[in-house]
Amino acid sequence: MPSLAIVLSALLVLPVLSQELHQHAGKLGTVRFANSCGAAVQADFAHGMAQLHSFEFGPAIGAFNAVVKAEPSCGIALWATALAQWGNPFSPAIRPAAQIQGGHATAERARAAGAKSERERDYIAAVAALYDRFESVDQAGRMRAYRNAMARLSAKYRDDGEAAAFYAVALVAAADPADKTYADQIKAGAMMERLWRAHADHPGFAHYIIHSYDVPALAPRAVAAARRYAKIAPDAPHALHMPSHTFTRLGYWQDSIDTNILSAEAARKAGMLYEELHATDYQVYAYLQSGQDAAAHRLVGHAADLLARGATDQRAGAAPPTAGAYAFAAIPARYALERGDWAAAARLEARQTRVAFADALSWFARAIGASRLGDVATARAAVDELQKAVDRLEQEKETYWTEQVRIQKLGASAWLAVAEGRHADGLAAMREAADREDRTEKAAVTPGPLAPARELLAEMLLEQKQPKAALAEFRKAMAKEPNRFRALAGAASAASQAGDRVTARKLYAQLLTVCARGDVPGRPELQAARDAAAR
Repeated sequence: MPSLAIVLSALLVLPVLSQELHQHAGKLGTVRFANSCGAAVQADFAHGMAQLHSFEFGPAIGAFNAVVKAEPSCGIALWATALAQWGNPFSPAIRPAAQIQGGHATAERARAAGAKSERERDYIAAVAALYDRFESVDQAGRMRAYRNAMARLSAKYRDDGEAAAFYAVALVAAADPADKTYADQIKAGAMMERLWRAHADHPGFAHYIIHSYDVPALAPRAVAAARRYAKIAPDAPHALHMPSHTFTRLGYWQDSIDTNILSAEAARKAGMLYEELHATDYQVYAYLQSGQDAAAHRLVGHAADLLARGATDQRAGAAPPTAGAYAFAAIPARYALERGDWAAAARLEARQTRVAFADALSWFARAIGASRLGDVATARAAVDELQKAVDRLEQEKETYWTEQVRIQKLGASAWLAVAEGRHADGLAAMREAADREDRTEKAAVTPGPLAPARELLAEMLLEQKQPKAALAEFRKAMAKEPNRFRALAGAASAASQAGDRVTARKLYAQLLTVCARGDVPGRPELQAARDAAAR
């Protein structure tokens, strides 16, 4: 079997979006996108639009290719192809040059095809903003330009629900993660809710409600869409996965597990390796939060076994290749850190791939594990590797991921300081990491940080015999990431050590509820919760 680093490198040089021609019948919801193309291509066009709204980009491109082959002058099909070639709009990673050049070429073909209506020409002009001047305008600038173009298009064609949907996506994708008013997300979500009430079987409207509200403060607004989306488009692997974004935000772990089991299986059948890995990462996260460690362990092994499937003939879905690299690194790291297995974390295999923010996950876990064991040399080496990842990301102009890895390095350095006996320095650095993490948002590629910075701060305070301060930080962590195992167990322990037995009993009871399907005897924290309940 080839090494993981070799396989990941191969995966990441594949064409990001295959130009497949396969047609896939199935239940994908109902999309009615008015267009001027001939009657003979309408079925393929509608099929492609349904796939596009569920981010099944490879099958969507296949359907649109069939349209263009039958009717080369159908410029709106080329518009849709160019949009699909952009990939998941909620991935903050910088698109590779080949992907941008391919999308740009398709947008130029769309312009040249001679769309038959002004509305269609406006759509084509809007998507071109994602690719035009890519040599001189950065990705964030082009995304804002596309958002503005879609705003104008949606205002011009007020009765066009499709224009509103794609505008909503652009609005959320270009939103500033530091804007905690969530004005753009609320605006987009309200637009989609109005349309969804009138068109309950449209896959995009439900899908984009979930994305619009995929932040802790807004997640409760997405529950109805999350409960419904998988039923609208059950043959789309991403539609089966996407509800877990809301379930994860709210700590509905079994719901997340159940829908990701379906998503991973659908992705496997469709040959979408990255989508399967993405669903598996969310599934592992939910198993660990609910104390189902044995089930999580099986998936750690399964993720490693996926290497045997090779790196060819991968169909493009919602998850880009970088998501596959991320999941490969995150799954074993989560399994070690969430269970407090510091020795396993400290000896994780750290890999050199083309995705620096994925590589950083292993180094972060190694740094935390080694520091908790007092292995200063290993921890210091891991922190040095995190700085190298930051340097790589800065060179690659990966602004979002640069900050995320900086936060990881800061947290890892904090625990290293504690291991070296510099407790005050460690607390100060950990507090800064928590504050910085609170000012940003997690990317859709991950269900959550490997170890939330504020949760790590609370654990550090607890270790330093400051249980009241620790409990306050655990509460803040739980407000943002509800029903996390380590936060609940840590808060219960902090309350107990602070002499607040009533609060401790309530938190232990909540932990037992969250872990109703947890392993028996399970982790020591679960045993402590059961003991507290018995008393």
